[in-house]
Amino acid sequence: MDAGECSTSQPPRPSSAPGSSPASASAAWAKLVPTDPSYPEVEVAEDDAVVCSLVAPAAGGEEVAWCEIRRNGGDASSATIRNLSSDAIIVDGKIVKQEAVDIKPRSEIVSGPQKEGHLVYTFEITPSKDQDKNNVKIVLDIENAKCSICLNLWHDVVTVAPCLHNFCNGCFSEWLRRSSSKSRDKSQSAACPQCRTAVQSVGRNHFLHNIEEAILQAFSSLQRSDEEIALLESYASVKSNIVLGKQENQSRKRPFSRSSDEINNADLPCPQCRTEFGGFRCSPGAAHLQCNGCGGMMPARSNVNIPQKCLGCDNAFCGSYWCSQGVNSSHCNLICSQETFKMISQRHISRLPVTVHGGNPYEKDITEKCIQQSGKTLQAVISEWISKFDNMEIDRSRLQLNNVDAITSTTYICNHCYNKFIDFLLYWYRVSMPRNLLPPDAVDRESCWYGFMCRTQHHRPDHAKKLNHVCRPTRGNP
Repeated sequence: MDAGECSTSQPPRPSSAPGSSPASASAAWAKLVPTDPSYPEVEVAEDDAVVCSLVAPAAGGEEVAWCEIRRNGGDASSATIRNLSSDAIIVDGKIVKQEAVDIKPRSEIVSGPQKEGHLVYTFEITPSKDQDKNNVKIVLDIENAKCSICLNLWHDVVTVAPCLHNFCNGCFSEWLRRSSSKSRDKSQSAACPQCRTAVQSVGRNHFLHNIEEAILQAFSSLQRSDEEIALLESYASVKSNIVLGKQENQSRKRPFSRSSDEINNADLPCPQCRTEFGGFRCSPGAAHLQCNGCGGMMPARSNVNIPQKCLGCDNAFCGSYWCSQGVNSSHCNLICSQETFKMISQRHISRLPVTVHGGNPYEKDITEKCIQQSGKTLQAVISEWISKFDNMEIDRSRLQLNNVDAITSTTYICNHCYNKFIDFLLYWYRVSMPRNLLPPDAVDRESCWYGFMCRTQHHRPDHAKKLNHVCRPTRGNP
């Protein structure tokens, strides 16, 4: 709006674009609410995003494009406003010329370069009832959407009852097949791979299947290879609800918790209790460790070269131990893959974990761009920072693992702790990077007061994108 056009007795009145149909109005997803109640609200529709200004209304006026408001893709809680007028406007106290800026609910928009003589609006999002029904957001930690057998995101998820734990169809079907082949009592229920509760029934979970697909759309890096999917589907045997084991005399009371000796001797047999492997057989009453990955048992041995516990979390994992003893899944179905528990220096990484930088996808994207611009592979960058870690060149206080001073590149840790270790190394990779080497869209961002500890970044995409969170907290610090 030109200065001469603002000299009317009344401020220019924004309105929907000329020629907008009733259908457009009915599809309004947002509105501009004037601070002066004598003026009408202005509705914004998906197919009618241009807001016009009625210049010199006393003389009949003409409509001039004022601004364009569009919803941000993938984020229903924010939008972008673009100034289309010949003069500046004010958005949340900042002068905006012919450019686009982000707005959110309760953003203040002034239709000219100053409040005096111009209308002031508040931006509001008004989803329809149908949109409310169809766009329900569910906040889910991806770690809770993983199968505890293969440790990957569910594929064709099934749920077991009564404990309601979830697994890949193929993983649980193969577990069930192996449990049945090892069981002496064919009528006995299989045990849940996660909590060892007797499974009474299992069925496909269509609701979680939809969540599984939504996660894959948001995080394509979690997609398995075609070969893995084909193998899982070849194992899958759960097509509908299946009742397992005996169902007589079911009690409403909590089941009696058996002693550890009963569990060791019945549900969770140790291969070396039955047979000698690697020159060793368990003596009667020998102490055992329960694997945190598969739930199986192994003897607690301090005189072997292969560690049995992850130094990062102090949990036991059996994969590397049984591999060193020459035991595989043909000897016992309760054995983890060796990949679940390995030496740090023996691991290879080709893609960033989804959980890196606290699960902030914008920070993860910036780090990926930085690595690409360096001309190095992710593995090469990680290897460099592992060397710095070994040489004590990094402050370890932020590493969220146990026994941090004892961890080196030759330490055995589990997959979960390895992801935490990678997150720690990439944090230092980012904070030590000169600002001029950051991608252009990350150079001018201010740092969040709460840094990597910020909780808002997990539920406010606009906040996660606008501010840098790969930094130390400064709120309240001297």
